[in-house]
Amino acid sequence: MMERREYLRNAWRIRVEYSAHVAVMMWTLVSRHISGEHIFNGEYYVQKVIWEGLRDTSFAESIAKVDESSGEVQRLLKAEGPKYQYGKGCLSDGVIGAWMARIYGIHSPLNRANVAKSLAAIFRYNFRADLWEHACTQRPGYAWGHEPGLLLCSWPNGDKPTLPFPYSDEVWTGIEYQVASHLIEEGLVDEGLTIVRAARSRYDGRTRNPWNEYECGNYYARAMSSYALIGSLAGFAYAAATRTLRLGPRLAGRPFRTFFSTTTGWGSLALDGDGLSIELAEGELAVEKLLLTLDGKTCELACGITARAGERAVVAV
Repeated sequence: MMERREYLRNAWRIRVEYSAHVAVMMWTLVSRHISGEHIFNGEYYVQKVIWEGLRDTSFAESIAKVDESSGEVQRLLKAEGPKYQYGKGCLSDGVIGAWMARIYGIHSPLNRANVAKSLAAIFRYNFRADLWEHACTQRPGYAWGHEPGLLLCSWPNGDKPTLPFPYSDEVWTGIEYQVASHLIEEGLVDEGLTIVRAARSRYDGRTRNPWNEYECGNYYARAMSSYALIGSLAGFAYAAATRTLRLGPRLAGRPFRTFFSTTTGWGSLALDGDGLSIELAEGELAVEKLLLTLDGKTCELACGITARAGERAVVAV
């Protein structure tokens, strides 16, 4: 019975990992074909707005009838194209698919160097240390006055649509944490932490509830992207199918300690002079191989251990 249970458990893990791999690969392959390198402007990815040659011809047909006697909005749409686009703007979540692939440990066919450039541009153009000079006519309460924040989009080279997507001038913590995590993953740790500090400074309990980073409602789910910061700062990943543990702290301080959670257990990892300590509060963690990255160098260690709750497992490094 125990062998059957273990077999089913491993089969399920493999299925989950395979499904995640297929999903991300499908997205990245489609992304590369539709919105790949041909729309990278040297700094960041832009949007190519297309309305001609599509199967849905409703927009093209509607503007074909527009002339000088038509209304202002109709004439504007004929001149600029469909409303609620961002065009040549620098979109903060413009490479969110590459971020997903990165934290899932799955290869993305997007050019990683260009993704890193895009992230640097997002921080350079969209982060504001002070929003006093920024105009937001949609929902300014998320970040205002002299507060810092990351805008959803900006147009550093001009060409902002007259009718861009409505939320473009807003600040959302869910996007801030996603961008911060991705920046950290690509080695831009200071920039990532700058965004995190900005978000938390706005929700410090004086102006806003520190436990309720609201958006289109209270306790909005997008802010849960903050959870990715733990793995990004720790360089943590665990592959259940191969029982491989990855750790690569992106903070210099030692000892380094981080929380972790897997399908079989949760607890903490500590890296100090004695090696890597694994302590579980609940469950267990089987580790056949450890990939440890320190100072940019990765070493592979065979472990063959199973850490269990109530016990402290140590791997010499």
